[in-house]
Amino acid sequence: MSSSSASPVRTRRSLTRPLLIASVMIVAAVVAARFILSPPRRLPTEEHVPAELVRFTPVVTTPVFTGTGRDTWDRQIRERGFVLFENGEYRLYYTGYNETASDTHHTSWPSLGLAHSPDGITWTRHGDAPVFASAWTEDVHFTHDADGYFVLAEGANDVAHSLTSTDGLTFTDRGPLDIRRRNGTPIAKGHFGTPTLWKEADRFYLFYERDDLGIWVATSPDRVTWTNVDDEPVIPLGPDEYDKYAVALNQVIKRDGRYYAYYHATADQHLDGPWTTNLAVSDDLVHWRKYAHNPVLTCDCSSAVYVQDGPRPLLFTMHPSVRVWTPTTASETP
Repeated sequence: MSSSSASPVRTRRSLTRPLLIASVMIVAAVVAARFILSPPRRLPTEEHVPAELVRFTPVVTTPVFTGTGRDTWDRQIRERGFVLFENGEYRLYYTGYNETASDTHHTSWPSLGLAHSPDGITWTRHGDAPVFASAWTEDVHFTHDADGYFVLAEGANDVAHSLTSTDGLTFTDRGPLDIRRRNGTPIAKGHFGTPTLWKEADRFYLFYERDDLGIWVATSPDRVTWTNVDDEPVIPLGPDEYDKYAVALNQVIKRDGRYYAYYHATADQHLDGPWTTNLAVSDDLVHWRKYAHNPVLTCDCSSAVYVQDGPRPLLFTMHPSVRVWTPTTASETP
């Protein structure tokens, strides 16, 4: 959707999403029925997951990055940002918006901003303007390869789209994602957001949610047309309380031939939070098992991104503000 027709800003703490429409009720019923018949397997013990992926200590006790709180385009921040470690520094791509947009800041839809840090703790904004503001952009996921930056983002009306960039500063909107059912027909119209990308050999994997009622996976050879691996969610709601009402996947990482996915969830049927950080495990990117000791973080800290490339591994949670965590050592109490 073009920026001129963007809908009002939506947050995880609001009830503006039409959760009671008939289509959502049908999806919820299907997911619930699937649970009753075949609940997902859980990992039986913590030893099945590396401790550094599930035990964390805050590096500092306060947020390391927030909205300005002033009449700027990024008065507030929210949803998933993304952190890369490149050329000896951390780069934070974040979603900024201004619900009380003035004549100076005429857009209230979320735009993409950039900040730099030498250590992941102290951040400096990249100028006073967003790096991309032509279309509604939030819940971003970044990859960087020889072709440049490829970005997945949630757009207006929770419809995912993609961006590309050669330098990480100037972005081109490539339009909404084309996702198909297994039989090749387009998926039902409606929300599909929090897109997350993984590349394995010559195939790309797209993880996305629909109204936070489950996480689906689709694949593509070229990042142009995506086809569902299964027309049902690969990570459904529940059955435990912590992720009974909403789930969305934030990042996939690989460790010793196994895949680990950080996802956020809530036990509140009104979606007011808290939004917790959780982990799921897979051997093939399609069949996922929820970590037996979820949530990994029980505070209202979600949209987690694990950065392994810097001087030390760090976990960043992005919503409702950016916090930074370090893996808890064996000698520390988790």
